[in-house]
Amino acid sequence: MTRKQILEAADMCVNGERDQQYGSPENNFAAIAALWMVYHETKYRKPVFFTSDDVANMMALLKIARIASGQTKEDNYIDLAGYAACAGEIATGT
Repeated sequence: MTRKQILEAADMCVNGERDQQYGSPENNFAAIAALWMVYHETKYRKPVFFTSDDVANMMALLKIARIASGQTKEDNYIDLAGYAACAGEIATGT
């Protein structure tokens, strides 16, 4: 896959039917952040705060970990680009 194809596929993921399936990334990532905070506080008895862009960044790290496992899958790179785009949009407030 070329970089253009990866970016176009990521664009289709984050700007296509995704909103109808899961809601906006901002709202979906906020819900994930809330669940992660409850999980962390319940398990470790220490409060922690996660934001929507934290979730997007950590999901990008998940994709990087999968890439580091040595198995090359186009989907990991597409998702990584999509999470980076969502994180950037959330963080910059645009």
